[in-house]
Amino acid sequence: MEGGFLYDVTRLAIWFAVLAAVFVPLERLFAERPQAIWRREAVNDLAYYFFNGLILSVLLAWPAALLGVAAAHLVPAPIMHATAEMPLWLRVVAALVIGDLGAYWGHRWSHEWPVLWRFHSVHHSAKDLDWLTNTRAHPLDLVFTRFCGLVPLYATGLAQASGGAELLPVMVALIGTVWSFVVHANLRWRLGWLEQVISTPSFHRWHHTNDAMRDHNYAAILPVLDRAFGTFHLPRSRPTEYGIDGDMPPGWLAQLTQAFQRSPLPPGRSTRQR
Repeated sequence: MEGGFLYDVTRLAIWFAVLAAVFVPLERLFAERPQAIWRREAVNDLAYYFFNGLILSVLLAWPAALLGVAAAHLVPAPIMHATAEMPLWLRVVAALVIGDLGAYWGHRWSHEWPVLWRFHSVHHSAKDLDWLTNTRAHPLDLVFTRFCGLVPLYATGLAQASGGAELLPVMVALIGTVWSFVVHANLRWRLGWLEQVISTPSFHRWHHTNDAMRDHNYAAILPVLDRAFGTFHLPRSRPTEYGIDGDMPPGWLAQLTQAFQRSPLPPGRSTRQR
């Protein structure tokens, strides 16, 4: 049964129940904005949750395999040996930092390059934010960003096989996935100086604004990357509106196909800024 369709659907359903059990009560008690649990477009986001959960690993398998082959032939042996000798805790920390660096640039390019924004705009079309908004994403957009995060892991030897399994890429992907639900949550918490160290809902909400601030706060986990590259934005005020210029088709299948048909304006060219 393992690896079969029914197994995968069951696994996703269990994880959904766990996530809902954690985030729904928190968002009811500490909501940044009052909104219904079953908000508009929740059905679409639920469809994305299962669709991406079933297809993403399939789409990413070949690119990851090619990266592994390329790394085995191109990364110098001393680098591979040096990373293999690192303590596990140090390899995990290094992998999180380097993986987030690659994902930062993949995410930023998805805003700056119109052909990538076609796919990434699906995620930004959400007008309401909560934990389930995290699942609204075009699968090709997810593949591109995750691939960008994997490249530096393989290039530095951190993604080399350990005990027959690529341990660190899996750990980085798991941590990143869980934390993505956190930063999209409809929570009003402010964490003081910790917001300078790790991404939070208040940090990521500014990334979803429907104005020029959308070109900020690209880091998935480490805001220091935005500080280093001049894209950090975290005032005490709160965003007033989310979404994109123009309309996104209402159905999730139509949203998936629209990326191949038209290109919404990139954030930096918002009609509001003209």
